[in-house]
Amino acid sequence: MSLFRDDGIVLRTQKLGEADRIITLLTRGHGRVRAVARGVRRTKSKFGARLEPFSHVDVQFFARGSELVGRGLPLCTQSETIAPYGGGIVADYGRYTAGTAMLETAERFTDHEGEPAVQQYLLLVGALRTLARGEHAPHLVLDAFLLRSLAVNGYAPSFGDCAKCGMPGPNRFFSVASGGSVCVDCRVPGSVVPSPQTLVLLGALLTGDWETADACEARYVREGSGLVSAYLHWHLERGLRSLRYVEKS
Repeated sequence: MSLFRDDGIVLRTQKLGEADRIITLLTRGHGRVRAVARGVRRTKSKFGARLEPFSHVDVQFFARGSELVGRGLPLCTQSETIAPYGGGIVADYGRYTAGTAMLETAERFTDHEGEPAVQQYLLLVGALRTLARGEHAPHLVLDAFLLRSLAVNGYAPSFGDCAKCGMPGPNRFFSVASGGSVCVDCRVPGSVVPSPQTLVLLGALLTGDWETADACEARYVREGSGLVSAYLHWHLERGLRSLRYVEKS
């Protein structure tokens, strides 16, 4: 039997028996981890309140063998709150739906339990912090998170140079299957022609240029969100259930 300690974000919870829960976390050192938390559904349990979705926690695990992820689920025996992001998220519908889509995205991009995904973890922590503080519109924070998640997992889209031949941008066409912006010679069936301002917005979200992103008109934000959603679905091979509930400006 071994003890492990890590910090992580609670992605979701599932009921187990009469008083327990299975907690799914994205941790700094062990990637995605599922663990059993005993007695957390009892009304007097202070432990359970710390293990709700969006919570950033320091967690202690008790596992069989020398590995945290192995035979059977480890036990979550202790947790301390690092940052209760849920308090600033769940009270606002726009933030809540955007945050839920972030949690689902993080889980989908970390499909192998116990495999470290530090960049994805840091992206999620930063995005939830920004969302909880209300620093930018929730749908912009979400689109920035989705684009950067795609990038750290090897699917960075191009919004300037041609994704196929490298021709310097701006380029007029956009192809999800080709990896983003494409020139007239590389365009394929199904390519779309987004507004130049939309591509500027998406490039700003990918690089963290919030001054440009915050000043963008709503019509370009909506068009950009559609492109991000289509690009994400292409690479995940199936859609995110939570995206349908996200408010757009």
